[in-house]
Amino acid sequence: MMGFADLLVTPILLLLVYSLAVLVKKRVSTEESSVYFIPGLLIKVGGALSLGIIYQFYYGGGDTFNYYQQGTLLYDLFFRAPLSFFKLYFIHQPVDEHIAPLLPYLYWWNAPSEMFVVRMSALLGLICFNTYSSIAVLFAVISFSGLWAMYTSFVRLFPGTEKTMAIAVFFVPSVFFWGSGLMKDTLGIGALGWLIYGFYFLFVEKRNIIGASLAILLSVWLLFQVRVYILLSFLPPALFWIILENNRMIRNKVLRWLLKPAFIGLGVLSAYVGSQITSGHRKYDLEKIGQLTKINAEYLYSQSVLEGGSAYYLGELDGSLSSMLSLAPSALVVSLFRPYVWEVRNPIMLISALESLFLLLLLLYCLIRVGPWQFFVLALGRPFLLFCFSFTLLFAVAVGLNSFNFGTLVRYKIPFLPLYTCGLLMMLEYVKLKKDMAISS
Repeated sequence: MMGFADLLVTPILLLLVYSLAVLVKKRVSTEESSVYFIPGLLIKVGGALSLGIIYQFYYGGGDTFNYYQQGTLLYDLFFRAPLSFFKLYFIHQPVDEHIAPLLPYLYWWNAPSEMFVVRMSALLGLICFNTYSSIAVLFAVISFSGLWAMYTSFVRLFPGTEKTMAIAVFFVPSVFFWGSGLMKDTLGIGALGWLIYGFYFLFVEKRNIIGASLAILLSVWLLFQVRVYILLSFLPPALFWIILENNRMIRNKVLRWLLKPAFIGLGVLSAYVGSQITSGHRKYDLEKIGQLTKINAEYLYSQSVLEGGSAYYLGELDGSLSSMLSLAPSALVVSLFRPYVWEVRNPIMLISALESLFLLLLLLYCLIRVGPWQFFVLALGRPFLLFCFSFTLLFAVAVGLNSFNFGTLVRYKIPFLPLYTCGLLMMLEYVKLKKDMAISS
């Protein structure tokens, strides 16, 4: 929980973070994009601190403080028994006489993804005197680094869209609030940003090979630790993006035709690798995913009903693939457009409802401005737009089926929001560009 020490340490850390940001801004941005570097960072930091304040004074606690409190146990262990700390941090087992007394309080001990965040909290605590708000700020910085990597990739792909991309990546409320504090979601969206950066530079631009490869390896490892389903939803759309982008660059029609089997082979290989990544995983093994979706959705729904929370019900899930497919359209709608304004039960939910309403209106505006047929032609014909919307569809269906609770859904869905918003705004950019070209000619 936040206390007096936060008031002493956090301002100093903020000054250091700001000073470092000013120093590196010119190295990682162009003249046009640099305008959004400091605002993007500050809104992430503001989101991290706001999340802590709301959890402490509105909710009276929650996961973010649970991560911190359990991380504090490891932080204290570092000073009492450093060897045991590193043993617990890196190899998890075996339990020794210093670790054993902590186990009754480490109730995420057997939950690897949550325990990873606890370890991260403890590690970052060592450099900021283990103050909650300072750790939250450092989580926000990690997340911002990934989002900036995503942003720079997008503006290189579409020069002149710096403002449009900044709105989509940095200024969607759910992203800078739920994706900035001491939470798994913060690490997940940061890793997604670095993954997109790595794929873009390695497979599309084919430059900065070492850096891009390291970004992919690190982000895949991090996603495997905290949010494997982000990785599973990312791989198929990203593969189509890469294939279509590279295929479009080949001017020779014969060569393009001859290379298609290689592209198909790459797709099959990637699908196989994706299935092997989660093979045997207790949550994401593809053979068990239907049953696990049923268990997760029923648990969250029942807990929400018992606590008087904001539950939603899509229909009967029996653990089969057919039942998941039958509910997929409803899951898509709930992820993209709900909660509706009339479903709001608290101020936090109101923000989510207004955001969903805005994105619905933006979609309708795009359909009217672009035209329904041209909208789908652009979405299918432009590799980047296909990537944005196919990732959104896959991810939205997955989180809609797994949540059955608006409070959980609003956190789960943040990875697709930048891509979905970006896709819609880029639709309008295409139309604007087409009209400008028509006028000039």
